[in-house]
Amino acid sequence: MKKAIIVAVALTLLSATAGAGTIEMKVYGLVCAFCAQGIEKTLRKNPATEDVVVSLENKLVAIGTRSGTDIPDAELKRALTEAGYDVKAIARTERSLADIRASLRGSK
Repeated sequence: MKKAIIVAVALTLLSATAGAGTIEMKVYGLVCAFCAQGIEKTLRKNPATEDVVVSLENKLVAIGTRSGTDIPDAELKRALTEAGYDVKAIARTERSLADIRASLRGSK
C-alpha cells in the first residue's frame, strides 16, 4: 500500500511539472525598448505565462510557463505576427529564465 501511494505521489508531481518550462523564440523586427515592452505586455496576458524575457540584441523572446501549462506555437506566432514581428523559430527548452538572463548579461 505504501509503495502504491509513493508511486501515485511521484506520478502526480511529475505530471504537474511536465508542462512547466521555457519557450524560446527567435523574433525579427525588434528595434527598441518600446517593442520589448509591447511584446512582454502581450505575452503576459496569456494565463500560462509566468515570466517573459526579451533581448533586442539577440532577437530572443523567452517565456517561462506556469506549471502544468503550455502555449501552442500557433498562438505565439499569431500574437507576435499580428503585432508586426517575424517569428523565425520556436523551441521548448530546459533552460530557466534565470539562466537565460545570466547568459544575456554575459554576452554584453
